[in-house]
Amino acid sequence: MWDKSSCSGPKHENIIVITDTIHAVRWIFNLLFHSYQLHLIAISQDLRAFFHRSSSSSITFWDCSSSAKCCPHLVVDQETKQFNIEPSFPCKSSWDFSKKEKCDSILQNWQMTFQASDYKGKNFLDLVDDNNLPTMPTYTKEGSWLNLLEQFNSLCVRATRAITNHAPIGEYWFRFFPKEPFACPCRDYPMESRNHILYGCRRFNKYWNPNRESLKNFVAFLEFNPEAFSFHEGIT
Repeated sequence: MWDKSSCSGPKHENIIVITDTIHAVRWIFNLLFHSYQLHLIAISQDLRAFFHRSSSSSITFWDCSSSAKCCPHLVVDQETKQFNIEPSFPCKSSWDFSKKEKCDSILQNWQMTFQASDYKGKNFLDLVDDNNLPTMPTYTKEGSWLNLLEQFNSLCVRATRAITNHAPIGEYWFRFFPKEPFACPCRDYPMESRNHILYGCRRFNKYWNPNRESLKNFVAFLEFNPEAFSFHEGIT
């Protein structure tokens, strides 16, 4: 909204900005966040020229939620969705674009490094997500694993042991302490391996879904079998 006053003396202008993201307005005009952006410099120049024309000119921001369905807001919202502009140098003029580009680059390098067995370990348990794709590390929504393991510390610990294959089981003892007994207590398998615990050991048959390669099913297996990959004794 733009109100030009025609009273005597220097012409002054009053601008009213109706927005549902008032926090973004404060962020844009805060020089501490991004003091060298091209778009911020342009905004500062225009504001200086605007206020220089008259000391009575003003800009007022109204915080109006989208749920209020204010008529001017709906008109602007519709026109904005139809207006598409591509900046000439987005990586130089937009802090959001630069941040996203940097985060995407870091995440891509992280995932490429994670795929190499030399970094994640040859005994790392590869699991798949809901789309049957390999579970990859990410920083969004508490990551790929933690969002399913945040309820109990013990569950997270047992999952970490199983995924890295550093668990109190016969396979671990055989690899690092070959003189220790490594046979499975179920007496059906010569070695208590991770694969045997997940798929074949009769001590852990409280979860019916055979698809243990799925991350969610793997976590469900651990929840239904609290003794799996734990230091509890006396499992028969």
